[in-house]
Formats: sequence, structure tokens, C-alpha cells
Amino acid sequence: MVVVLTSTPWLFQNSINLRNSGPVVFESESFPDPPLNVVLVEPEIPPNTGNVGRLCVATASKLHLVEPLGFDLDEKRLRRAGMDYWDDLDLTIWPSFDELRSSSDDERANFWFFTTRAKKFISDVKFKAGDYLVFGRETKGLPMSLIEREIENCVRIPMVSTARSLNLATSVGIGIYAALGSM
Repeated sequence: MVVVLTSTPWLFQNSINLRNSGPVVFESESFPDPPLNVVLVEPEIPPNTGNVGRLCVATASKLHLVEPLGFDLDEKRLRRAGMDYWDDLDLTIWPSFDELRSSSDDERANFWFFTTRAKKFISDVKFKAGDYLVFGRETKGLPMSLIEREIENCVRIPMVSTARSLNLATSVGIGIYAALGSM
């Protein structure tokens, strides 16, 4: 099957300006600071985190890493995936998810937990500026205790039933652009 996009994809319609039929871009000045908070809980694979960092820079989003990390932040593979964007990344490291949650000073911001165990799809959510998009580690996802505690704010990315999961960086990309498109 071949899919050809003849118009602006739905998730970009409200978040970008098209210019001269060239590449799709958005004006960073029109986004709050930061538009989104991306949270990786106990990430394990350096290139995934590097790619997520690059994506956060490209969307003016803040990245939160929750320890323990499965790598050192000076790891060569992390830097390679993040390319020269890593120095521009708005990054905070947290010793625990509970500490991150309790330090959130924006009461209007929601925490959205991405998991294949959710009933609600990302397309059912109206994201807001400042929301937190929370993703689990590559091998196990989010802890079951966290999913059970936050079940009302758990969301899933649609995929066929034979697919077990998506790559972490891919999931974060889908989540960020779905959230931006719904604002």
C-alpha cells in the first residue's frame, strides 16, 4: 500500500505555518516556554535518549530523565544520536519520578502516561501547553504500580494488535507531535 499526502497532515494543521510550499515549519515564538515536558523514566538505551533530546530541542520541549539511567550522560552513543543539539537541550535529571511530580509548579499541567496497557488513545486527549508526556524504559515500559495509580491519565498510540510495542524515540515523536497538533 502506498500513501501519498496531498495536504497538510491533521496533526500539523494547528501547529505550523506553511511557507512557499517548502518544508513544513513552525514558529517557536508562538509556543509557550516550554510547550511540553517529556519524561523518560529509567531510560536504558543511549541512542534513544539522544534522539529524544534532539526532538525536544527541535520542538522547544523540556526533557526530564528519571534515574537510574542505563548509561552515563557523557556516553559517546548518546551524544552521537543527539548530534550538536545536546548543548541546547533543556534537561533536568531527577532521582525519582515522585520527586519530579511533587516539584511540578504548574497545577494546570497534566501528566500523560504512555503505555500499551491504556484504554484511551492519544487522539482522545486534548493536550495543553506545559503538559508532561511520560514514557517508560525500553525493555519494560512504565512500572505497573505507576500505571495503576495513574490509570485515568494513561494513553496509548494506536497500532495493530500483532505489534508488541514501538521504539521509545518513535513513540516520543508521535506523542509530541500529536500533543502539539491538539493544542
